[in-house]
Amino acid sequence: MRMIALSAAALAECCSVSAADTQLLFVSHAGETAYHSVQAAIDALPPQGGDIQIAPGIYREKVKVLKPGVHLKGTGKKPDDTIIVYGDGAINVGGTARSATLNASGDDFRLDNLTVQNDYSLKGDNPASQAVALSVTGDRDAIIHVRLLGAQDTLFAGKGPNGRMSRQYFSDCYIEGHIDFVFGNAKAYFRRCELHGIANQAVVYTAQSKGAPGEDSAFVFDQCRLTAEPGARYVALGRAWRPYATVIFLSTKIDAPVIAEGWREWAPGKTDTFRTAYYAEYKSSSIGANPAGREPHSHQLTDSEAAKWSLKAFFGGAIDWLSSEPSR
Repeated sequence: MRMIALSAAALAECCSVSAADTQLLFVSHAGETAYHSVQAAIDALPPQGGDIQIAPGIYREKVKVLKPGVHLKGTGKKPDDTIIVYGDGAINVGGTARSATLNASGDDFRLDNLTVQNDYSLKGDNPASQAVALSVTGDRDAIIHVRLLGAQDTLFAGKGPNGRMSRQYFSDCYIEGHIDFVFGNAKAYFRRCELHGIANQAVVYTAQSKGAPGEDSAFVFDQCRLTAEPGARYVALGRAWRPYATVIFLSTKIDAPVIAEGWREWAPGKTDTFRTAYYAEYKSSSIGANPAGREPHSHQLTDSEAAKWSLKAFFGGAIDWLSSEPSR
């Protein structure tokens, strides 16, 4: 598999590479090498994909990953060191999907140790709008140790065209936003992630969009942590973007003032999704845990019920694409 290493600054400390060596390419904004952007490096990969290593720096660009097998990895000490950022809002580009800073639709996509940001909301004169940081719709995709920064609709974890299966795994990530900031209908598992609500009149961590009883779609949060800024108001675990939304929180530390009922209606007084959606918790803890006060249609799981949502059970035992992850 070909590897392309990306650098935002001069690569003086890097070893030189022979022009005849096409297995390892260096890219720099400063002009030392052939590629000056993340997208240029992706475009240079063969049809079957390959590895791109991104050195610390800020890369202001929109990125699309259409090929399978593409692996983007920041080479800094922490995700904060390498940032891919852009500032489109749905309101000015013709739709939520088009606003994404990084749009990955290829299968077997990997994203490691970097930050993806949509900074649309940080421009004070912009009207409110959905503004996606990461849109991921491929199958067998893994997002590891990544920061996703935005406001409304930060992460779209969705299926491919015509409801094509999309299994996704997020591990040790930090995801921030306010309204519906983790949304979509993928079959997505989040482990040891922090979801952080930023200051807003309302914060809704999830907007899952399973549309029919037989659709294989859900969000599972395992050993995650929910936090919020002091200015975050009316904080809710989720609301149903589609009637059969399915969201499960396992052993979650809720360090945020979540409303007593936990979950909220999509459009209070207009929609009635609680009767069809499946919302569940297992051993939630900290200030936002309130099993007695939760929405009556939601569930507090037993040990045996929670086991059905373990990583291995969730993916039907087919977790070979997560070769470095535990098998439970």
